[in-house]
Amino acid sequence: MPERRLEGLALSAKPLGESDRLLTLLSDSEGITRLAVPGARKPRSSLAAAVPLAHLELQVGGRASGLARVRQLRVSHNYANLGERLETLSAAQTLAELALAVVPAGEPVEGLLADLLMQLGRLELLVRERGPAEEALAIAVQGAVHLLALGGYALPLAHCARSGELLEPPVGNWDWRCSLVPSEGLVIGAVAGSRVVLNASELALLQRLLRPALPRRRSGELMGPLPVWLHLLDLVESWCREHLSRIPRALVLLRAAYGPAAS
Repeated sequence: MPERRLEGLALSAKPLGESDRLLTLLSDSEGITRLAVPGARKPRSSLAAAVPLAHLELQVGGRASGLARVRQLRVSHNYANLGERLETLSAAQTLAELALAVVPAGEPVEGLLADLLMQLGRLELLVRERGPAEEALAIAVQGAVHLLALGGYALPLAHCARSGELLEPPVGNWDWRCSLVPSEGLVIGAVAGSRVVLNASELALLQRLLRPALPRRRSGELMGPLPVWLHLLDLVESWCREHLSRIPRALVLLRAAYGPAAS
């Protein structure tokens, strides 16, 4: 197989054989690609930088056990500092695992890598500026909404799944409700047996997550308290359970980062 260049984000890296690694890369050109990185687990290997959450430029060629082999690599950026805080690390891992679930192997998804790198950059800024912990959760929820939409599993936030009526939450009306029926979508009213029920303010906040920026007040403060963001995380998780073959295992770690509030 001829050599080629690949640029993308390492989503995972697992042991392969005695000293190699199995690298899973997300790229604009190939979607999800799995690669053998020979000798990457040796202490002085020139390929040892093939680790999760590293943005890499690779020279790839040949095959080993059916896998193309990494010949050379250069690190464009490493998001290792996200590990300094449990909430930023778990948010990043959740988004990386979700990308694995929504992107088909060998099939590029336009815009998905750029969006994921944008969210990781926000998490990195949060670590650097010692920002509030709930922002990491908000970034994870918004990033999940974006990745689901780009991957073809978008939350249907425009119309009631049963009546077709526009979902226009009357903010300030505390009696109004909207229910998630995962097999259908969002249904106006409190529906028996639904997984998650939102009030008008929660739905309005969820709809704003389709925009590029996090929802903020004029003061710059994040909209929505921590319990609301945890509630929106419940909704995203329920949607993933219904429509994806697997859900991010890092969700457990993400909830643990918020202690008693998450339960």
